Amino acid sequence: MSTADEAAATAAAAAVAEQFGFFAAEVVGSRRLGPTLVRVTLGGAGLTGFASGGRDQSFSLFLPHPGQDAPVIPVEAGLGWFAEWRALDESVRAVMRSYTVRAQRQLPDGRTELDVDFALHGDTGPASRWAARAEPGDRVVLLGPAVADNRSVGFRPPAGTRTVLLAADETALPAAAAILEWLPADVTVHAFLRVPHPEDVQELTSRATVEAHWLTGPDDLLTAVRDARLPDPAHLYAWLAGEAGTVRSLRRHLIGDRGIDRRRIEFSGYWRRGASEEDLRAEALAAHEASGE
Repeated sequence: MSTADEAAATAAAAAVAEQFGFFAAEVVGSRRLGPTLVRVTLGGAGLTGFASGGRDQSFSLFLPHPGQDAPVIPVEAGLGWFAEWRALDESVRAVMRSYTVRAQRQLPDGRTELDVDFALHGDTGPASRWAARAEPGDRVVLLGPAVADNRSVGFRPPAGTRTVLLAADETALPAAAAILEWLPADVTVHAFLRVPHPEDVQELTSRATVEAHWLTGPDDLLTAVRDARLPDPAHLYAWLAGEAGTVRSLRRHLIGDRGIDRRRIEFSGYWRRGASEEDLRAEALAAHEASGE
């Protein structure tokens, strides 16, 4: 890479970094939403300036290890934080995971609160274990948006979109619910939502006209979408999120069988069957390092 290219890459990285910042927060409450889901509410003065763009806004959540009072992150390193964090011993450096902002509120006294919904799967991963035990005062750090229109928002239907297809499992349900709350009244939504237990089904709110299909038990998203009667694909925008293999199959179906333009499909694999949280995080870290970002 030439000196000019390196300078351009550094400038581009700095421009992206300006959209995000580190925000210290603490747990102010939590409540179970069902057998699989728990909502943790974060607050504190350190969240001032956090600017969620709504919809499927994602952020990085840093958690402490058992016995630590707060997550360990070399924030003082600026743009070099990731390399320094990566160099720390795994038993010391903060646990990092990606989550969706379920809701952001401005309180009367000016403080900010965030709701984050976690899909629980026992003690198989540090984030699930932490969320199930979260108590007021527990300290975390977020790497999240400092501007509302940021690249961590994926749901961006083209102008004039009037029909939306949502397909999500329990890990993507918070994002799907937030998308529904964001949509305007002149949109019709076909939502296919997969949760492990009937008690995980939630009441959804939206100004849009929503046809919600809740799937539980042996029902699966791919079969449900394949069997569905959908409107003209030329005017449909699809958002697919959840288990990576299912998401890929849904996308292939919509493109190959339904004739939907791939540019009108936003998709994201939140997890992968057969892979642990640590497996996926290791892969993501390796990809990050290989990209040179």
